[in-house]
Parts: sequence; C-alpha cells; structure tokens
Amino acid sequence: MPRGSTFSLSLPPFTRAVKWLIIVNAGFFLLTTLLGVVNPDFQKVFSYVLSLVPFRVLHGWIWQLITYSFLHVGLFHILFNMLALWMFGAQFESDWGYRKFLEFYFFCVVGAALTTIAVSYTGLGGISPATKTVGASGGVLGILMAFGIVYGEQQIMLFPIPISMKAKYFVTGLVFIELISAISAADPRYRGEAVAYVAHLGGLLFGFLYVKVVPRRGLMFGASEQFFGVRNSYYRWKRRRAARKFEVYMRKHNRTVVFDEHGNYIPPEDDKKNGGSKSGWVN
Repeated sequence: MPRGSTFSLSLPPFTRAVKWLIIVNAGFFLLTTLLGVVNPDFQKVFSYVLSLVPFRVLHGWIWQLITYSFLHVGLFHILFNMLALWMFGAQFESDWGYRKFLEFYFFCVVGAALTTIAVSYTGLGGISPATKTVGASGGVLGILMAFGIVYGEQQIMLFPIPISMKAKYFVTGLVFIELISAISAADPRYRGEAVAYVAHLGGLLFGFLYVKVVPRRGLMFGASEQFFGVRNSYYRWKRRRAARKFEVYMRKHNRTVVFDEHGNYIPPEDDKKNGGSKSGWVN
C-alpha cells in the first residue's frame, strides 16, 4: 500500500493478520451457508451459539463477544466488511505490526459488543437483551475511525465515484451517517435494525479510544509494564522489610548495621577505607 498523500483502491498487500481474518470470516460464511442447505435447524443453533445475544453473554457465553464478528448475513455484508478490512487494515498492520493490529481490531470488536449489550438493556430502538447481532462491522468501523485520525490528511479515492477526499472528512461523513441511521432506526417501523447501528457506533467509539487513550505500544505492552512495575515495587518492599528485621536482629546482639532507604547495606567507614563496597546487595 503506498505511503504517499493519496490512498486509492490500488490493491494493498495481504498482510498476515488481515489475510487470516479474511480467511476465517470467509470460512465461517461458507460453513453457515452449507449448513443452511444441508441442515437448516442445526445451522440456526450454530449461528445462535456464536452470535452476540446480550443476555446469553451475561450468563456466561462470553465467547460471543468475539465470535459474532465472524458471522455475516448475505454475500454483500461480508464482501463490504472484508474489502474495508483489507483496504484500510493493511495500512495499520504494515505500520503497527501483526500483534498490535490484532489487539486493536479485537478491541474494537469487543467494544462494539459491549456497547450493544449496554444499549440492549435500555430498550432504545426496540433492542432487547435477546436480540442477535452478527458481523465484523464494529471492528471494521473502528479501523475506519482510527484511519481518519492517524492518516487524516491522506486522500482516499471513493469507489465507484471517481473523486477523492481527505480521510478525516470521509470519516466525519461516515460518523454523521451512522448517527442519523441509528436515530432513524429507533423509529418503531424499523425496530430490529437499530442494533446494527449501535454496534457500528460502538466500533467507531472504541476505534477513537484506542488511538487517543491506549498507550502508543498497545494495551498488552501497557499491561505488562504495569505488572512488572507492581512486581518490582513488591520486591523492593520485601527487601526494605528484610533490612529492618536484620537491623533489629543485629541490635539484639549488640551490633549495628545500616541500610539505606532502598534496603541496600551500607558498610562502616572502616570497611570502605579497606576497599569495601558501598553496598553488599545488588538489585
């Protein structure tokens, strides 16, 4: 994919994560289609178990937070999502790397699912906790939102219309359309459609949050930093505690030892003159 000022539909490379996401989505679509022909009843059960059903998630079916994104209803549904994933996701994976891109994509997928679950319990737009949601649109729209922020000045070619515009304006228009669609879908005449737009808005929101809030190196890196920071603080506390106990023990035997604020042993001045080190403990 070119890095110039214009981003066009010029067949970007199939990067590793994008390629496997497309293969898995296509595989699930083919499987559900075949099941619908061979055994429709089993196909319904299979789709229900993997779709996002809010009250099921809250009763332990947590895999649905991700698996719903691999199911699609109709050829154009999956084609649009996979095309957008390829065209815009490949740019991020090329710049961010395989692991961070997958983290970002599923952050948006899960975020869209959580948004849908939260709204389903409000009853807005006729959505209920039993309403099913499927599709990768939450993750894909998260990618589009992030693209508008990170590559906002790039020109993108609108297909099939032969015009181009800056990515930030394209994303602004997309957000406006999704908002209007979500509001319109709340009309009783369109009950059941609103859930899709809620997932779309959730994906847009979490795509924005990932770029603006998540540490530059990603959630996993930030979490590992926090873990090692807490672990090291615990070990420092243990060392200081051991040093205080040792000081008390030595005083009981009429000897004086000194440790600094980090729990490092400070040798007497005589030992220093004889070549002793400043501290006998090294961390």
